[in-house]
Amino acid sequence: MSRLSVIQLASGAEVPANLAVAGELLTEAQGQGAAVALLPENFAFMGRGEADRRAVAEPDGSGPMQAFLAETARRLRLWIIAGTIPLKSSAGDGRTTNTCLVYSASGERVARYDKIHLFDVDVPGKRERYHESASVAPGSECVVVDTPVGVVGLSVCYDVRFPELYRRLIEQGAELLVVPSAFTTPTGRAHWETLLRARAIENLCYVAAAAQSGIHASGRETYGDSMIVDYWGRVLVRLPRGRGVVSANVDRQSQAAARAQFPSLNHRVLRS
Repeated sequence: MSRLSVIQLASGAEVPANLAVAGELLTEAQGQGAAVALLPENFAFMGRGEADRRAVAEPDGSGPMQAFLAETARRLRLWIIAGTIPLKSSAGDGRTTNTCLVYSASGERVARYDKIHLFDVDVPGKRERYHESASVAPGSECVVVDTPVGVVGLSVCYDVRFPELYRRLIEQGAELLVVPSAFTTPTGRAHWETLLRARAIENLCYVAAAAQSGIHASGRETYGDSMIVDYWGRVLVRLPRGRGVVSANVDRQSQAAARAQFPSLNHRVLRS
């Protein structure tokens, strides 16, 4: 068995301050015995508007956010699945990407996933409107990466509402699905746990979800409730609100046995 941590925080508009908090929590995860730690979506920056996001976006491969991740992974000997950070897009229209990077314990970057499904909605019951695609260019590639806790399928926040993405990740060998997020409070209250447990159950997969939790510089409130769910849909650990770290063991042997004894993934008739 290997140990996995999920980290919860409330990021602000100052990148150095956010990185300092993330560093403290990653150190705490390492102290809890984690081999792999998952950060939330936008862990390094949640500003007041999209112009702020474009201003801090880094070119792929360089910049303070990426340097922090590589150095921290190497120093702590910890795999980091780095929620998301804004990177400059090659689309040529001024948009950024919402990108999840993965670093090995040697500090080497081993995977990149650009969020595919962008959050363009009016939040029910609130005067909140989001048009993520106006400032973020979507990704198009499904990404898995082999880690000490198994083969991890990468996804981000709003992706969790699209089960077809996770089927593709399963077909690529995923044993654990990650969902770094910044869920709004109304949608989190209504759907967050249900969606995460559904993705776990239907795919016989562990699901790890690291969330933003609190009030941000823009006035937006995020829901929190970071959790790790096992392949049978059981919530192993959770952190309902506030800043912190929770950890659980990933038992791939038991997962493999469950998949063999309950082979629903082999019974699919419709395949992509």
